[in-house]
Amino acid sequence: MTFKKSLISLTCLLATTATWAQDKTLNIYSARHYPTDEVMYSDFTKATGIKINRVDADDAGILARLKAEGAASPADVILLVDAARLWRAEVDGLFLPIKSAKLEEVIPANLRAKPADNGGTAWFGLSTRARVVVFDKLKYTKADFDSYEKLASPQFKGQLCIRSGSHPYNLSLFGAMTEHLGPQKTEAWLKGLVDNMASSPKGGDTDQIKAVASGECGMAVTNTYYLARMMRSSNPADKAVTDKIGVVFPNQSSWGTHVNVAGGAVARHAKNTANAVLFLEYLTSPAAQNHFANGNNEWPVTKGVSFDNPALKAMTGGSFKSELIPISAVGMNQIKVQQMLDRVGFK
Repeated sequence: MTFKKSLISLTCLLATTATWAQDKTLNIYSARHYPTDEVMYSDFTKATGIKINRVDADDAGILARLKAEGAASPADVILLVDAARLWRAEVDGLFLPIKSAKLEEVIPANLRAKPADNGGTAWFGLSTRARVVVFDKLKYTKADFDSYEKLASPQFKGQLCIRSGSHPYNLSLFGAMTEHLGPQKTEAWLKGLVDNMASSPKGGDTDQIKAVASGECGMAVTNTYYLARMMRSSNPADKAVTDKIGVVFPNQSSWGTHVNVAGGAVARHAKNTANAVLFLEYLTSPAAQNHFANGNNEWPVTKGVSFDNPALKAMTGGSFKSELIPISAVGMNQIKVQQMLDRVGFK
């Protein structure tokens, strides 16, 4: 859905707002375009009687729409799938900081926004995706890529496949590396990635996985849920791909593997604030967190929640060490990272 198509006239918007602003209504702008999420929406409605109206777009389109609509926006809940975009929306004042003892209790502090001046929290992580390395099992072992730093080693020249450096998933990884290594060392590392590329960045994470299996490159970077989808697929072609590759969660002996977060927030001009908070709390329930894991191959954020996803368990044995730096710090590094990418020629 493009921004032009999704943006409605002020007249229609006001009429929609009047219709939607009801006690048993919740209006969601969602970048979660996963069909499996429909179960969560319907379960919430069954449990509460609250009807959900939803607008689907990508992160950038949602933020642009919120800015254009301003105070007339009917949105109550915003669901985004990238840490940097959550941080950007917070900085732009698009979220309403809320107080929820339940959300603060079950969601780790590094996976939610820092408390605002009023003590409320602007956004909360609801699920995570680890950014891992996949490799050609015939050429390499896990030890070859047990840290992100090794991806820039000169011995792997011409072996790396990776999507655009400007994609939010990579911007978040590079923002995290800036926190760990500092700007100077991170820029040198990024230059090493460019030197090791098998070809110019193209395609999404699934394309990078397939490129390793086809022999186009020896290693690639991907989010875990793309790999898990292929591992759980009944398509013989997908099985043929996953049989040829190995996966490693980098930096298990140091700061942990980088995780990106999908999260939710209450819109700044929400008309159904209580319903919005109730929905976010519902998304941290064991049932919803299991759905994130089993339905869309994401890692739960709620402490103590178990899940039964064969692909995720096969990757790690069920758990792994993830980095603990605040997501907000990753977001604040985005401009600095983009400047580094320009200087090293990372497209």
